[in-house]
Formats: sequence, structure tokens, C-alpha cells
Amino acid sequence: MNVYTADVDRCDCNIIHEAVVNDVRKHMPDEDNLMDLADLFKVFGDSTRVKILCALFRAEMCVCDIAVLLGMTKSSISHQLRLLKQSKLVKYRKDGKVVYYSLADEHVKTIFDQAMIHICEK
Repeated sequence: MNVYTADVDRCDCNIIHEAVVNDVRKHMPDEDNLMDLADLFKVFGDSTRVKILCALFRAEMCVCDIAVLLGMTKSSISHQLRLLKQSKLVKYRKDGKVVYYSLADEHVKTIFDQAMIHICEK
């Protein structure tokens, strides 16, 4: 890193912009909501869970189908689906002995789509 870049990144002032700080403080979400948001983003931090969500964008699927698609065991897929379900990202329905998984709602796809737009920006 060159010296000039390091200097630009550092703030050497001692001035507190009180109006800005107070305005932002008033609009900050409460701590519980921020923790829940951080936990949600942690769920997206695993590539297997992201792959499962991608598959479920296209179709409702059972554990066996997802396991074959991703080349993984049913047990490992079930574990990831349990985490996705706890985070309210997927839901399930039973049809006899088969359990089908799908996205919990359209918000899941919206979150994913916005993230893809962000990472594809040039």
C-alpha cells in the first residue's frame, strides 16, 4: 500500500459532527434486530446453503433430489435444510412419506437477487 493511500483512509480530525451522529443514532435499528440480521447473513455465508437456495428458486425439491443435484449425502443436506428452516428461509410440506422443500417467501429470492446484482457490478 502506498503512503498516499494510507493517509487518505485515515481521519486526523477531532471534530464530532453531533447533528449527524444524533440523526443516525435515532434511525439505527434496535440491537435485537441487528443481531437477527447478522444471524441471517451468517446463514448466507455457506456455499452449500446458497446452492440449496438456488435449486429451490427453480423448483420445490425433496432431500434426495437436492442431495443428488449437489453430490452430497442426504444427511448433510438435511442438516443444511434444518438451518435454512430455522432462519425462516425455507418451508416444507409432506406428501405421504416425501417431504418437499421450497422457499419460505419471495423475500428470500429478493435478498439473493440483490446480492447477485451487487457482486456482479463492475
